Amino acid sequence: MIHGRTCHLCEAMCGVLIEVEGEKILGIRGDPDDPLSRGHICPKGAALADLHTDPDRLKRPLIRDGDGFKEVGWDEAFDAVAAGLKRVQAQHGRDAVAVYMGNPTVHALGAMTHGQLFFRHLRTRSRYSATSLDQLPHMLASLEMYGHQLLVPIPDLDRAQGVIILGANPLASNGSMMSAPGVKRRLKDIQARGGRIVVVDPRRTETADLADAHHFIRPGTDAALLACLAGMLIRTHNLAAARVLSFLADNGDISFLTSALAPFADDDRVDDVAAFTGLSREAIVSLAADLQGPHPSVVYGRFGVCTQDFGGLTGWLLNVVNILSGNLDREGGVMFTKPAADLVGMARFIGQRGSFGRRRSRVRGAPAFSGEFPAACLVEEMEVAGKGQVKALITHAGNPVLSTPDGARLERALPGLDFMVCIDPHLNETTRHAHVILPPTTGLEREHYDLVFNVLAVRNTARYSAPLFPRHQDARHDWEIFNALAARMAPQTLRGRAENAAVDVMMGKGPSRPLNVMLRAGPWRTSLKALQRAPHGLDFGPLQPCLPERLQTRDKKLRLAPALYRPELKRLLERMTLTVSTTRAGEAGLVLIGRRELRSNNSWMHNSERLMGGKNRCTVMMHPEDAAARGLNDGDDVDVTSSTGRIQVPLEVTAGVMVGVVSIPHGFGHGRPGTRLRVAAEHAGASINDVTDAGRMDALTGNASFSGTPVEVCRRPNVEGQASKASPQT
Repeated sequence: MIHGRTCHLCEAMCGVLIEVEGEKILGIRGDPDDPLSRGHICPKGAALADLHTDPDRLKRPLIRDGDGFKEVGWDEAFDAVAAGLKRVQAQHGRDAVAVYMGNPTVHALGAMTHGQLFFRHLRTRSRYSATSLDQLPHMLASLEMYGHQLLVPIPDLDRAQGVIILGANPLASNGSMMSAPGVKRRLKDIQARGGRIVVVDPRRTETADLADAHHFIRPGTDAALLACLAGMLIRTHNLAAARVLSFLADNGDISFLTSALAPFADDDRVDDVAAFTGLSREAIVSLAADLQGPHPSVVYGRFGVCTQDFGGLTGWLLNVVNILSGNLDREGGVMFTKPAADLVGMARFIGQRGSFGRRRSRVRGAPAFSGEFPAACLVEEMEVAGKGQVKALITHAGNPVLSTPDGARLERALPGLDFMVCIDPHLNETTRHAHVILPPTTGLEREHYDLVFNVLAVRNTARYSAPLFPRHQDARHDWEIFNALAARMAPQTLRGRAENAAVDVMMGKGPSRPLNVMLRAGPWRTSLKALQRAPHGLDFGPLQPCLPERLQTRDKKLRLAPALYRPELKRLLERMTLTVSTTRAGEAGLVLIGRRELRSNNSWMHNSERLMGGKNRCTVMMHPEDAAARGLNDGDDVDVTSSTGRIQVPLEVTAGVMVGVVSIPHGFGHGRPGTRLRVAAEHAGASINDVTDAGRMDALTGNASFSGTPVEVCRRPNVEGQASKASPQT
């Protein structure tokens, strides 16, 4: 029998057809009738079978027993969690319990609909998530400019005439903050229409290999390039042609930008931008030309532009360039999706558009975004004594030991917690420190609908997936786990009150009910039954102009130059001027960037045999000139050292990285004692976040600044005449 569903492993939302016989998966292929993915499938899609049958996957709750764990029943585990959390909050206050939500949370419908019910009963303000390790600058720009954190402009790839890609590798990610399955085909279609693909990146990525042009750029300087391009557009482009300017909140924004961007774009300053970024003047002029004309190129940036010191400024300037080039809300430009279950449109009912800076973290004073503090601050909140110190931690679908900066420091802090509970199906590098582990069912055993990624898709579609396999008798879905914990944590005095009516209604109910409500209230007025009758999904067509109606600002006006970004332009100019005037060629040393692999997805896909086969992918890439200067050769085992730590990895000498830049993939660092991930341990590698620095954050947003970490690379010393082999830090 063949079942259709949406792959839940990444943002692309590919439709897949899974052939099964009883409980056995016979094959997985792309669904040619899926209106979004049109038959595309990547290597991760076939690994759905591996995740479902993973022998290392936990099936029953675990409670710490000495140095190990023992299996217990669900009620015993739930009672232990509630008792532990209540004890910590009674002794140290509500905020002593912290919550960390990992990346896969947004791939789980039940966690999205029911997780908040549990957190409400915790009443803690110590909340963290992977948002501030990734896309926070994009979301803040959307909140400040368009009125909602999820109102993110998406490149209309299917009609675009050109794309300039900064700090992104969509051929590996199938888009990110841009759900675009089969993106290689979509980019080639742009070229077939006569358009250009240009990549600006410190590494020659898979996407750069496809592109018409690739320009190396120094990590952390994207904002200066965008400021220059925006200033050139103001000086040379006919802004009156941009329809969007008719609904600006403040017409003075253009005057401010004209003045503030001139120091980056005047003819005598373009050379400074070139020196700062590493691009040639000719390359910058060529990029500016791509942004002008009757069919201007769209600018798209992702992880690399977010995770740097000027990430927040870069996220805003991406929008500014697309607006000034006339690309916003235009077919072939950047547009807004209208998803069937519309989290943006629901804001008028539930009022959750987002917030920024209403609170500050206790130790560093970093701003909170939508009630969450920067994840880079979590470790210091555990270490520094005082009122509000984090004494207990709850994680859901997260592995912060491998995913947060200076993960080794966090790893040292976790055993000092009074209590820790992890909702996770694996005993991994983080959960091994827990007192209780609650393993939920995994993807093919539960219903699925992408609430978030449909908001970011390049086409308006919707697809619902029913559970493919029945869960085993003693399993619990994530929403059932959250409900059980919420019931135990809810104060008796609050039960039955009006403010908890929604909680009472939801208790014991699955995610289908709120999903159906959202579908019925959404822009297409569809329903769960309609999706169930459409096994390949529903197609609502290409993106359409929708401004100013879809703006979520109270006056339906666009904020082009919000006040919080203005000081950042001055800080950037000062940084650029100082760097250009004081740094000589070859003086800057090496800086580290990450990279993403098509066959990998953070740390949680590394226990699949079929994905981890082949050559070792956890290497440090280095340009031949840098290797020669250090007497290093391809294949050498090297030490990569930063101010926070040292890791050992094999060297890969390649002209595919910029001189002065080295690159290591993220998500590795397995093989720690006490984990149960056999395949991952066999391909352990080293964690890039053992050498990144929790102290390096985007000064504006608090997003982690992974990119551009200063490092040194040298050959590992011989031991008794033999070179040591690379091994993970433990």
